Amino acid sequence: MIELRPFAGLGGANHGWLDTRHHFSFADYRDPERVHWGKLRVWNDDLIAPGTGFDPHPHQDMEIITYVRDGAITHQDSLGNTGRTAAGDVQVMSAGTGIRHAEYNRENVPTRLFQIWIFPDAKGSAPAWDTRPFPKADRAGAFVTLASGLPGDKEALPIRTSARVLGATLKVGQQAEYRLAGSHAYLVPAAGKVTINGVEAATGDGVAIEDERVLHLTASEDAELVLVDTI
Repeated sequence: MIELRPFAGLGGANHGWLDTRHHFSFADYRDPERVHWGKLRVWNDDLIAPGTGFDPHPHQDMEIITYVRDGAITHQDSLGNTGRTAAGDVQVMSAGTGIRHAEYNRENVPTRLFQIWIFPDAKGSAPAWDTRPFPKADRAGAFVTLASGLPGDKEALPIRTSARVLGATLKVGQQAEYRLAGSHAYLVPAAGKVTINGVEAATGDGVAIEDERVLHLTASEDAELVLVDTI
């Protein structure tokens, strides 16, 4: 089963400094049909104005992955971690027993990112944070694992859940294939347009996938893709 969730139909709000769209129930957006997808709880599409950001706030028992599409985000947290994650790169935060963090756009241009939350396999772990560059050239024409809690994904950022976050870039007309590890997956084009098992999705659209074994993708425009595969 593949369900297209067009960007225009997503929840969200424009707060001035933050223009956000929610693929699942979040903040003031409530949809009982879209609370989570397997272990995937949140997928927010955020546009953050220069010189603004999220002030310090707490999280607990959640795996939080940030995929930066344009600009950069600067992270600070209660563990003493600081770091800047630029476009195309990824940061992960395992909230565990509790962590406070802030995320700021220190750039002179807007920052656009995906914020993805996945339920952990177990509660009560120590909190942690990390970031890593993932050059787009390394994922040209095929999916590369960016963050994972599955065995064997040693090059990916570690997360504490039976899930995998992947990225791919496809040129127009290029095809790719991905064999799913779990029963639920969710794909969003960060840019461009792509057909997934016969369903066409454009920039920002959500593609909810259930009980498909293999994804066959063809780009009808140059495309940048982010996929979450959960067991």
